Amino acid sequence: MTKLWPWLRLLIGVGILAALLWWHSTDAFVDALKAIDAGAVAVALAIGLLTTVLSAARWCLVARRLGLPLTMAGAVPDYYRAQFLNAVLPAGVLGDVHRAVSHGHRSGDVGRGVRAVFLERVAGQVVPVLVGLAVLFTQPAVLSAMAPAVTPALVVLGVVLSLLLVAARRRRTGHRTGRPRAVAAVFADTRAVLDIWPAIVVLSVAALAGHLTLFVVAARLTGATAPLATLVPLLLLALLVMVLPVNVGGWGPREAVLAVAFGAAGLGSAQGLTVSVVYGVLTFVACLPGAAALLVKRREVAPEGRDQAPQGVPALAGVGQ
Repeated sequence: MTKLWPWLRLLIGVGILAALLWWHSTDAFVDALKAIDAGAVAVALAIGLLTTVLSAARWCLVARRLGLPLTMAGAVPDYYRAQFLNAVLPAGVLGDVHRAVSHGHRSGDVGRGVRAVFLERVAGQVVPVLVGLAVLFTQPAVLSAMAPAVTPALVVLGVVLSLLLVAARRRRTGHRTGRPRAVAAVFADTRAVLDIWPAIVVLSVAALAGHLTLFVVAARLTGATAPLATLVPLLLLALLVMVLPVNVGGWGPREAVLAVAFGAAGLGSAQGLTVSVVYGVLTFVACLPGAAALLVKRREVAPEGRDQAPQGVPALAGVGQ
């Protein structure tokens, strides 16, 4: 089951997009591409730089708290590379995996490097999730409209997670020797990170504000004239659903939720879908500097790669360490 999960989540994301295409045809996607101009690209790159720097700063705080060396000069390009790889590779997390393992090798502790990235990503998702849930229950019309779709999705997700837990437990049946030590290390690192939660919350809220700003830009580009008090709660719901591990580079559930939410708010489901597509394109534009960082990194390791293969670091999209 654990081997099938990456393909299953890809299938779910593609299935949602296919259903939306069948329901709304391709008009929303065509309108979205027409709405993006050079000014929007510049704004996306600027906001992407801001949110990436904030996220990299959060990673630095977590890593340093765990005793790992990490500077902003190294964290920002690494974070850009991870975002780009997450956007273009199917699993959606391979960029973070590479970021974690590469930093772990550089710092001499792969396990702690992985835990640092894991805790940083969890910390980065807590704020959008809490805010999104709070907003959801203040929007009764949207909540009632989404209930028929959300309830089966939660049931399916619960079943899948249960199967994954069972499979993981069976897989580790014969490997319990190091388990208590690994669990203790995770709890110890988590407690250490909790000591700096105010700074992490501030950085996460600032990054969330950047993502919401980009969403508002996408809404205005599509001609949405609703006031911010109406738009922002709907956009927060989209950020909330993007946490679900069933998307394709962020695509899938976000489009479905915005279509339903905009329809429930009386703004039109087609416009919600168009806003989501514009936002998806702008977020991809925002992470494009990661492609440049990827090429620079590849050139840096090319001389070593001709003599011997890098040891112990997964090569994703030609990246070595």
